[in-house]
Amino acid sequence: MVERMINMEYHAAIDFIPQLTGYLARNFIWMASCDSFHNVPFELLLSCVKQPCLTVDSEKHLCDAILLWLAANTNPSDRLRSTGDARLEILTEIRTNLLSLPFAAGKRRCPFFSKFAERSVVAICSLAASRSFILADILGGGDCNQLRIHLTEYTKILDLSGCPQINLLLLLLNMLPSSNNLDKLLMKKLNQLSLKLERNMDISRIPWETFPVLTFEAVQVVDVSNCPMLHLEAAIEFFSKSFPSLTTLKAAYILTFRTMKLYQLLQRFPLLSDIDLTVDSTPVIPAKVSVISSFPAVMMQISTSPNDETCPDVPAFHFSRELSNITKFILEGRTDIYDSDLQNIAECCPSLCCINLNACTSITDSGISILILKCVELHSIFVCDTSFGHNCVLSLCRNISRLDAVAMEMADNTNSLAYKLQILHIGGCKGINETSLLELISQTQRVRSLCLRETQLVDNSLYKFSGSSLEMLDVSDTKVSCHAVGQVVRGNPLLKCLIARGCRHLLLEENDILGNSPVLYYELGKSCNLEEISLGWGFSFFSLEALRPAIRMLRTFIVGLGGSLGEDGLKLVPTFCPWLETLILYFQVVSDSVVRNILETLKNLQVLSLCYCFGEISSLSFQSSAPRLRKLKLERVSTQMTDDDLLILSRNCMNLTELSLVGCKRLNSESQDTISNGWPGLISLHLEDCGEVTAQGVTSLMNCQALEDLLLRHNGLGIDRNVIIRAASKMPLLRKVAVDVCDAKDGDFDLPDFSDRNFLRIVKIARCNLKRRTLGSTKSGTCTTPVHAETLILTWDSRKLSRTVVKERL
Repeated sequence: MVERMINMEYHAAIDFIPQLTGYLARNFIWMASCDSFHNVPFELLLSCVKQPCLTVDSEKHLCDAILLWLAANTNPSDRLRSTGDARLEILTEIRTNLLSLPFAAGKRRCPFFSKFAERSVVAICSLAASRSFILADILGGGDCNQLRIHLTEYTKILDLSGCPQINLLLLLLNMLPSSNNLDKLLMKKLNQLSLKLERNMDISRIPWETFPVLTFEAVQVVDVSNCPMLHLEAAIEFFSKSFPSLTTLKAAYILTFRTMKLYQLLQRFPLLSDIDLTVDSTPVIPAKVSVISSFPAVMMQISTSPNDETCPDVPAFHFSRELSNITKFILEGRTDIYDSDLQNIAECCPSLCCINLNACTSITDSGISILILKCVELHSIFVCDTSFGHNCVLSLCRNISRLDAVAMEMADNTNSLAYKLQILHIGGCKGINETSLLELISQTQRVRSLCLRETQLVDNSLYKFSGSSLEMLDVSDTKVSCHAVGQVVRGNPLLKCLIARGCRHLLLEENDILGNSPVLYYELGKSCNLEEISLGWGFSFFSLEALRPAIRMLRTFIVGLGGSLGEDGLKLVPTFCPWLETLILYFQVVSDSVVRNILETLKNLQVLSLCYCFGEISSLSFQSSAPRLRKLKLERVSTQMTDDDLLILSRNCMNLTELSLVGCKRLNSESQDTISNGWPGLISLHLEDCGEVTAQGVTSLMNCQALEDLLLRHNGLGIDRNVIIRAASKMPLLRKVAVDVCDAKDGDFDLPDFSDRNFLRIVKIARCNLKRRTLGSTKSGTCTTPVHAETLILTWDSRKLSRTVVKERL
């Protein structure tokens, strides 16, 4: 009914019905999602965004909606002008200081919003750089409205993700009745709070009850992921008062949150059911790297206050079962989680259904098994790249089968936890032997998502799988054959995702072939409707033909080493898979005509990776516009790319957020300007073996202020030794940095410590040895080439800095 009202002829009206504007303001997110949103009269739209009850999840949602409306109602010739159109007045209603940094930076190339975006980025970085700036600015007569979050009695979702300018004081000021009329006593308390937090004072000693925060009963979801300046432990104190109905807390990539404070988090929110505390996974996975040496961990000083002896850390704690309603807990990548933490979680969360411990390398097989034993409601377990092993299998199959070193006795397993599992991801877990894996797989009859990559999986184990509800199967880098995988496919017609790269045993054998296609692809084509597939060894043009009925709705297509589609096969991909969003090719034969066909035909393509492919592509591949493309990898496929070619790429693929270029040897230092000006919203940039890009330093790359991941290797000797610390200070969201000593102007790099690392989680510094090349050597000198020797890896978590040297080039 309301949509019909939106489409009515209101263009000539001046005064709108207050009830209508109020309703649309409260339901702005819904209105913006309607197909007819562009038909909303400007006066009505402006009236809505000026309403005090305007309710949006975040400022970027409001900004996106306004820009969408303007784009639909502005002539293309007028979009380049940022003045002259009275309707651009509505842009002033956007509180640009509250935009997320990646969003604001990405809009610097947006017609009629570039100046707003530029001011927004400057303001965000200034706020993020100074802890005391926010309080002084707001209380000193600044524009408070620019820092007022759209938080109303109707707000259900508060999304502040990606905002490095958000800190505790700014949030607290938004929870108070009015930031414009703060009395002197409250101002004094806020200043004192600022000083206490800067000194890392124990937050349990702060009198939170003296702050008269408002209550927002409707808020159910809060997302503060990627907010490095937010003191999450302190924020929990007044979140619990302002958001009593909170059910979901997303706080990914906040390293400062100490796991010892989990008790405080769970105790404060009795209705909380979903917590996400993800951090970047450490590259030092014991089963994947060869450690040359490691150094004693450097522990972080919790507090520097002279009154520390009166502010002890929280002691060991014990939970009451009624304290927590948690059903989903995501702790992926946290190396500061230990067995004791798992035991406390198990005691506190009896209703836990889903646990994600991927890459939590500090926990043991015994610790995980205790959690499994105590949390009988578990149906989703993510433990990839952990010590999950024999004890965990015993816990999952307890009371049903007897496991010992010789054999396992099978029994009725309908009451085991393994039988009830819906999701089981144990990829990379080397502690499970074939016997244990066979028993576990035989009992996972109801599982919908099963990840077994890089395990000791063989045909005998996979043949024991008797489930019929499988939707995702990952058997990459295992020893399974076409017959075994084909049997699973035959019994699971609901399969949507199959990942089988790195399986050498999938190579074709004579008895595996029906006509020209192997049994596996015949079964997939006959019974499945796939959305994602990743294949390698044995995958060919004929396999693609057999798959055709199954890949009409495919969204993700990955072809790896051992696959051979050929140019003819790649030209058929857009025809067979018209809805493709992700295409990743390794070691395939490519050409300009193939890439151009892909970009021109696949209108929904968002991710394109061409890695170590045969053939050479040029700027001709990117002559067509690809506005939806977000991630692009060109690794060893465009060696002749010049800065002019890069400029063409930036004009036709202008919305990239992730870019990886490897082996583009003709690029030079001017390419930095092309990258920073062409893609100001980049969050990930990898440049390796790219000519002389860094021969004169990395000054222009520092303008990519939204970067979260930066890799610079073998791009020219010229990088200053303080580049890591400098990048961390210029890029508020930067979490990962990788460099090579070969590029260091002074022969080395300064290492950041706890005080100047800012938001950094992982730093990787590779070192090479110079190897003499006999071919090409002359009397005047010996030609040498750098050969990788080792990588120093620094990893921070909430407690410590770990330093490890490994053989691998990570």
